[in-house]
Parts: sequence; structure tokens; C-alpha cells
Amino acid sequence: MPVATLFFQPSAEFKSKSKCESKFQSKAKSQKLTLLTAMAATLAITSGCQSIKTANTSHQSGTMMQAQNADQPNKLERFNITGKIGVTTPASDSSGAQGGSAFYAWGQQDDRFAIELIGALGIGKTNIEYDGQTATLVSEKTGTLTADDPEELLQKATGWQAPISQMPYWISGRPAPSDSAPKLDAQNRLISSVNGEWTASFTYKGSDKRPSKISAVQPQGNKVVMTINH
Repeated sequence: MPVATLFFQPSAEFKSKSKCESKFQSKAKSQKLTLLTAMAATLAITSGCQSIKTANTSHQSGTMMQAQNADQPNKLERFNITGKIGVTTPASDSSGAQGGSAFYAWGQQDDRFAIELIGALGIGKTNIEYDGQTATLVSEKTGTLTADDPEELLQKATGWQAPISQMPYWISGRPAPSDSAPKLDAQNRLISSVNGEWTASFTYKGSDKRPSKISAVQPQGNKVVMTINH
């Protein structure tokens, strides 16, 4: 069954940079994202000092403990979130580092998702959908593109790299099954995790268990920063 499309029509004022985020967030709150059969995933620089939980065993004393899945919140099988995403690519022989940003609305159900991007990283308003097998991207600049997975699709359309498949777990505040070296703070909240070449850091508001910001970086210089309004 195909993924339902997220419908979001910004007002004229949305085009003003100074009012963009407030218009997007108020619109998102008053108009629930459509989730007919399925919708899903993705993308915080950790600021300030966070206390680190240490293991009770002597050989781990004074070090960051690895997070255990049992200590983390349950993975959200369904969610509707909004926020802003910024992407940076490393410098190349022909150009310096490049970046772009967009406001997003993201709906997910199980492994299916729909994401709408406004001011979408240089390619205009964009919709990305994934039905668990095929990813589809539609924008004014690219038309309709498809790929086997969201990461391949995003890179094909924009040249950007982002760990989209891990995001549903990270948004939930828990490591993805393929993560390594997850670490917790004193409140048993995930503050960092590694997935392949990506290292993710997590920021929280107050005592919240779900992150409000995620930052993922690669050694080559690719970087994704995502703010989250749950």
C-alpha cells in the first residue's frame, strides 16, 4: 500500500526568512499531518556539559558507559514531528564546503514515512516518501526520482549525505540496532552513538527523554544537524 503524502501549504509570509520558522510551526500544530497508511524517518550539536554516567564495575570506572537497549525509551513506531535540518558537505578540489537548510514536517508509521521539506536544500519544496521498499522524491527542480533507499535518493537529488534510516531510532532517544558504542548521561539518556562512519550527538530540553536536537558527522566533513519538535 503506498505511503500517504504529507500535505503542507505555507502562507505567503512563510517565504520571509524572519517569519519562516514560526509560520511553519504554527501551521504544523493547527493542521495535523496526514497519516493514512504509513509515513517515517530522519535528522544537533551537543552544547554545554552533560554529566556522564559511569559503570559500577572498576574497569569501567571514570569512563562513559555503553548504553543498553533496556535503558532507552521504546522506539516510536508512529510519530509526527517538525523542525529544521541543516546539511554541510566537505570542501572539494573545485569548491569549498557547502551547506543548506530546510524546515521539515515528518510523519512515520512503522518503517514507512513521508517527509516534506520547505526551502529544501537548494532544490525547492520537496516531498520524500518511503514505503519500506522504494524511496520516492518529488521536487520542482528534480521532478520525480526513485531509489532503493532514502540515503541513495537524497544523494542522487542533492548530493547531500544523511543517515536517514537511523533517524527513527535516534528521534526516539535510543540507538539504532546497527549502532556501536552508544553512551548515556546520568539520566540514562542517549548522548552519543556511532553508526558506520556517522557519529551522532544528542541534546535534550530539561528532563525530556526524547532529544530536541541531533547532530551527525562524518570524518570526511559531512554533517547533518536536526532540531526536533515532538
